[in-house]
Amino acid sequence: MKLIIVRHGETIGNFKKIAEGHLPGKLSKKGISQTKKVALRLKDEKIDYIYSSDLKRAADTAKAIAVYHKKVPIKFVEELREVNLGGITGKSDEEIDWKKSKKEIETFASRKKRATKILKEAYKNHPKKTVLFVGHSFINKALISFILNLSKKESELCKQSNTGITIIDIKENKNHKLVLMNCAKHLEGME
Repeated sequence: MKLIIVRHGETIGNFKKIAEGHLPGKLSKKGISQTKKVALRLKDEKIDYIYSSDLKRAADTAKAIAVYHKKVPIKFVEELREVNLGGITGKSDEEIDWKKSKKEIETFASRKKRATKILKEAYKNHPKKTVLFVGHSFINKALISFILNLSKKESELCKQSNTGITIIDIKENKNHKLVLMNCAKHLEGME
């Protein structure tokens, strides 16, 4: 299975440095432009199925990409939601004490479990197809870390830019091949 992983476009919350977590999130003007650019970049890609986080910011990004893939089914799933941030959801970076808040935040193991579940479902249903996942920074990192067998620390190095594209060939024998990591060349020239 060829897996394409995309992070949603920039949100107003991203711009304001708000911890959105499970909030729906609204794409900023820049984010809308980013989604159009990633959609154009992927328009000639053969995509057989789209799985997207059910949170608005990711769903809107998936719908923008689907404009060029009208017959491709989209499934909106909770498994691709961003990390659950508990009580710090909706707070700005300045308001958050990250060390004290660690207990409230969904664990890496929990995120990895969600990512594993949706990946296994996609592979079972589309083993020889091209599948697009539209998610968020932390869930995408968990997904990549599961596929490439990375530690939590290693997964943190897997930067996830808004509308960055990662492509991984998923093999039955688990000898997966990373083809592209967080490529955002479609955004060149944007401020």
